[in-house]
Amino acid sequence: MLMQLVTKFLLIRIDRRFDVYFNLTCIIMDYQYFLTHFNNFLTMDIDEGESSSGGPISSLNSLFSFTSPAVKKLLGWKQGDEEEKWAEKAVDSLVKKLKKRKGAIEELERALSCPGTPSKCVTIPRSLDGRLQVSHRKGLPHVIYCRVWRWPDLQSHHELKPLEHCQFPFSAKQKEVCINPYHYKRVESPVLPPVLVPRHNDFVPGHSLLPFQQLVEPNMPHNVRYSQNGFSTNQMSPSSPLSNVPSPGSVTSNNPQSPYANLAETPPPAYSPTDENNTNANNNQNPESILTTDVQPVAYQEQPFWASIAYYELNSRVGEVFHCHSTSVIVDGFTNPSNNSDRFCLGQLSNVNRNSTIENTRRHIGKGVHLYYVNGEVYAECLSDSAIFVQSRNCNHHHNFHPSTVCKIPAGCSLRIFNNAEFAQLLSQCVNHGFEAVYELTKMCTIRMSFVKGWGAEYHRQDVTSTPCWIEIHLHGPLQWLDKVLTQMGAPHNAISSVS
Repeated sequence: MLMQLVTKFLLIRIDRRFDVYFNLTCIIMDYQYFLTHFNNFLTMDIDEGESSSGGPISSLNSLFSFTSPAVKKLLGWKQGDEEEKWAEKAVDSLVKKLKKRKGAIEELERALSCPGTPSKCVTIPRSLDGRLQVSHRKGLPHVIYCRVWRWPDLQSHHELKPLEHCQFPFSAKQKEVCINPYHYKRVESPVLPPVLVPRHNDFVPGHSLLPFQQLVEPNMPHNVRYSQNGFSTNQMSPSSPLSNVPSPGSVTSNNPQSPYANLAETPPPAYSPTDENNTNANNNQNPESILTTDVQPVAYQEQPFWASIAYYELNSRVGEVFHCHSTSVIVDGFTNPSNNSDRFCLGQLSNVNRNSTIENTRRHIGKGVHLYYVNGEVYAECLSDSAIFVQSRNCNHHHNFHPSTVCKIPAGCSLRIFNNAEFAQLLSQCVNHGFEAVYELTKMCTIRMSFVKGWGAEYHRQDVTSTPCWIEIHLHGPLQWLDKVLTQMGAPHNAISSVS
């Protein structure tokens, strides 16, 4: 009997201990499960590619964060389906600024809900550099919010123009900036007129090249510096045609000392018909009527790839040629191996002949340069901490520089390096001067750009092939246009032989 009681007591104790042990085991497992998932939550920002600079505190705050009704309402007018998180952060940042201004959020909602009705300016304070940072990406505020609410494919502020009734446009550089997307309009891409190519190629001698094409190439290119205030130079020589910058729409200069001063006034040569039987009839014909009746129009066409970029170290090309499909391309010094259509990473390219100077220069390329093609214009924005150096004959022609001039673009500055409309005007003039004049324009379709190190008269490197890291940009649209014009013109007038 005693043994039965002891056995029963021990079984009860064991059973109770097992319950306690089982309960403790469950608690420990739940705790381990919690730790695992909480640790995943803390590292969630890193896994998603976001910055972890805020650490666990910022992650913990985001656990209890929520999207405010004002942000949700404004997101209802968002255009496009891409970059949802970025758009939400941009709108949330804007709402926090507009809350400090009475009626600002309501005015923005009114503008978005009724696009056709007049609305007031919705402004935010202008930052020191004019840009706004959203999720570690900097951009101009009016571009950011026009992209969110009107044009998701917007690339640059050069595509926008303020309406006349906007009191605080970004271009006015006031203390306040209007971000009302309906106070801006998108600039339409200009339609280039076709080039009228004469059917006859018998040109008067002495008109083979235009004045700016006859300039003697210097031993070393001239150098100019570009900044937010315009161009400056330390060296002014008689052979350096540096003059006041003309208006943005002008192609020629009124400066009598400029080599382009007489460009527009140069009369086109007369045409000699190939049919001798019609000589007398054509002699009595107005030359202008010949131009309008005896020509072949050649139109400009956009290409699938607007440009191609080749990377060089000294005089050797490194890697494959990059074809620009996206109208916005960044060339940087980093190592992203993926084949992005909008990013050309030079850091991943190898070269067995690379020396220490090249290695050191490559380390300073950093964020590199942002190239974008907008409305027939090509712009270069220096994103690197070090300057970039650009040789663009189209840009030099616009600013009345010598064709081979090298422009220094410091960090944070943007420069237009090619303009299709000005190229079209030059091409229309060159076809009246013969094959050689048109062929000479091929040089204008190639742009050379060096990172960190410059070349020219003010530097010990005389040529771009002496710089450690540089790229060569070929513009496909203008080159294809030249090809069609040259094909239509036929062979050059000047004969050539094996001993010429």
